[in-house]
Amino acid sequence: MSRIPTLSAVRGRLRTTGVLASALVLAASLTACGGGSEPAAPAGQNAAAPAVDANAFPTTIEHKYGSTTVTQEPKRVVTVGLTEQDALLALGVVPVGVTEWLGKYPGTIGPWATDKLGGAALPEVLKDVDGPQFEKIAALKPDLIIALYSGLTKEQYDKLSQLGVPVVAQPKEYNDYGIPWQEATKKVGQAVGRAKKADELVKGVEDKFAQVRKDHPEFHGKSGLMATTYEGYFVYGSQDPRSRLLESLGFKLPADLDSVIGDKFGANISAERTDLLDRDALVWLVETEPKAKELLGKDALYSGLKVSKEKRDVLIENGGTYGSAISFATVLTVPYVIDRIVPQLTAAVDGDPKTEVKPAN
Repeated sequence: MSRIPTLSAVRGRLRTTGVLASALVLAASLTACGGGSEPAAPAGQNAAAPAVDANAFPTTIEHKYGSTTVTQEPKRVVTVGLTEQDALLALGVVPVGVTEWLGKYPGTIGPWATDKLGGAALPEVLKDVDGPQFEKIAALKPDLIIALYSGLTKEQYDKLSQLGVPVVAQPKEYNDYGIPWQEATKKVGQAVGRAKKADELVKGVEDKFAQVRKDHPEFHGKSGLMATTYEGYFVYGSQDPRSRLLESLGFKLPADLDSVIGDKFGANISAERTDLLDRDALVWLVETEPKAKELLGKDALYSGLKVSKEKRDVLIENGGTYGSAISFATVLTVPYVIDRIVPQLTAAVDGDPKTEVKPAN
């Protein structure tokens, strides 16, 4: 079975993990990687990278475990968070190491971002099953570690900090894995000295949302929800990037959504709360469309809801580029998603059950 975005990958990351090695082991790793030769890794930026802002450094970034100061432009960035490579690439910075999530793209660089490499080599891919791979991160000799879209624990943060380089953890204002793409882009921009360019990128995407809301007033105030058929019915909460996408298009989430799932990015719902799914538009992230249609059609509870009867549900295969882009939710994927999901949502809310919600590539 293909991975359900964030679920199978993030579940393991939400567990509190132990420290993998002592500070002495990390120091030894750094020493062993020395000897005057740099490890093979891509350059820190592509040829088209925008210039660093004037007076960009030093800069201090607040996060869940305090604050981190970056004193000079980083050249070797490692991402422990799962999606920050997109913001870096959009700013012309090629990370030397990235953390695998979807596991389907070389260097974990999606097709929406490959042209941003500018000819640079792909980053080294790190795994995260029970926490960051501390020794491998150390071997990359980073001068900045970014963990914004993450569930980094305090113990893991302290361990990474022992490398003696700035570590930017997830913000305290949001749930783990809950930072909005706008904030992620801006914080990455601040950390690499390109805050002005980051602001421009964010404004460009927000302008695209504004144009959609203007062109599609029928979205305004309609209820919407993102869900997946993982171990029953799993719904995404208000702090999940997928839910924020619907809100940015003009939809509203169920009023009691977060009280049902708690302080998580999402959760499975019981049969008694299947009513949450009865929205003006319901977007399903599924393994395959035919299999999901069969599964949903056999469920008497779901097939009895208006959203099903009136064909207001949108099925998107999470294994494809489109589904992956929805879950990634970055400054690079959001425009790609908007172009594909808006026609589907338009068909879903037009009030005519005969209107087919066509698949999007």
